Amino acid sequence: MDRVKDIEVRVIPSKMASDFVRKVHYSGTAVPYSILHFGCFLDQRLHGVLQYGASIDKRKVIGLVDTGLTVSQGWNCFLELNRMAFDEHLPRCSESRCIAVSIRLIKKFAPHIKWLLSFADGTQCGDGTIYRASGFKLCGINKNSTIYQLADGTSKAKHGTSKADFTGAKKKNGFQLRYIYLIDKSCRITVPILSFAEIDKAGAGMYKGEKVTYQERNKSKKEL
Repeated sequence: MDRVKDIEVRVIPSKMASDFVRKVHYSGTAVPYSILHFGCFLDQRLHGVLQYGASIDKRKVIGLVDTGLTVSQGWNCFLELNRMAFDEHLPRCSESRCIAVSIRLIKKFAPHIKWLLSFADGTQCGDGTIYRASGFKLCGINKNSTIYQLADGTSKAKHGTSKADFTGAKKKNGFQLRYIYLIDKSCRITVPILSFAEIDKAGAGMYKGEKVTYQERNKSKKEL
């Protein structure tokens, strides 16, 4: 736990970040439109990456937060945490610490950014434990509508920019959970903020790719 404080978070080049994400992230892909890349270093070695950028369709999400600005003014006042990838070398709680440091850096060097958006993949990965530990608010639980299993057994997200062949593909059962973090506390989330208990009610609990309930997670923690 003490070693968490030794992690250094700093901006790194896009290629370095994307190469690491492709190697470590469960999807094997980096998001091409990410514009801000943080590397997480321990003993001068890269062990984690956070990639921030624009959302695929800003028009669908810009209204999630009332910033007090006009639409044109608020168009570039938020970022999406597009990818988060950490290897097994870092100690527990590293992810939440690195997110916190990255938010402080964004607040200091990009003060026009007022809020952050991210999505937890409750179809293949997890329901957002790290986001909850980092102070994000749960603002949506939706059944998966984009992730398909292709004929070759691999999984891909189907959207406007996808080049994969979806012939014969089947939509995977699961959920997508939406999280919001207000950097500027004067802003207001315009959609309902959900209790974390709603994850279990929806049957959307997932941890490290396995279905799990909130109660099971708490039981595991108590047994540690």
